[in-house]
Amino acid sequence: MSVEATPLGQDQLAKYPLVIIKPTRGWRLLDLKELWEYRELIYFLTLRDIKVRYKQTLIGIGWAILQPLGMMLVFTIFFGTLAKIPSEGVPYPLFVYTALLPWQLFSKSISESSQSLITDQRLITRVYFPRLIVPLSSVLAGLLDFAIGLLLLAGLMVLYGVIPTVGIAFIPLLVLLMLAVALGIGFWLSALNLEYRDVQYVVPFLNQFWLFITPVVYGSSMIPQQWRIVYALNPMVGVIEGFRWALLSAGECPGLLLAVSGGIAFALLVSGVMFFRRRERTFVDAVG
Repeated sequence: MSVEATPLGQDQLAKYPLVIIKPTRGWRLLDLKELWEYRELIYFLTLRDIKVRYKQTLIGIGWAILQPLGMMLVFTIFFGTLAKIPSEGVPYPLFVYTALLPWQLFSKSISESSQSLITDQRLITRVYFPRLIVPLSSVLAGLLDFAIGLLLLAGLMVLYGVIPTVGIAFIPLLVLLMLAVALGIGFWLSALNLEYRDVQYVVPFLNQFWLFITPVVYGSSMIPQQWRIVYALNPMVGVIEGFRWALLSAGECPGLLLAVSGGIAFALLVSGVMFFRRRERTFVDAVG
């Protein structure tokens, strides 16, 4: 049996809307309305990334606790016990874990969002959707690990008898600041990685280097006062110090550090979105 296609007449064609898809031009900002229309796709890609992350593992989601817990123990032995780095009156394990929690979310977000377009190259060559969704869902998937890690932090605070102050109300704002930094860098690296695979070799080094210029194993109080503003150009400085102040009342309110870090985070996010949207027209060609 054969089926012959019958061309549609002008009357029949008039019944259907005409959709013309054109490549984007120039610099474009974030289109929140378009992202909202694809909110279900964001949800399913985020859920998929969570499932894939712990697929065929023995302890599954338990890695969300074991990884920061293991790093906390190692840092406590080497930096807290042997090097005796000051922890601003807070027990060193709690001091370092409070910083490791946002740091690990940031580090994973950069690593996975930078690879996201390559992982989903089949998807982006077959159907149209806002490409920003791909690195965005990679970053959002890390929030589950972060939430589970918060439970362990609450247990450590109870163990050491630390009571949070009203500053805890600022935690959602600090998380948003951290996500803005992670998304901004993720948009830059994912777009660059699609054309220059060197990026995948740079990201692990970048994560290690960034860890030691961020006050994770030490406090920013060890930085000379005249260099604090320059130090805050690293946007994770304000995030880490903000977490310690809000949860542990460690040190003074890092208002100036947060202001500088917030400005850098905003610049990274806006420039990342604009660069990503300018390059997205070439993504399919770059995948080949």
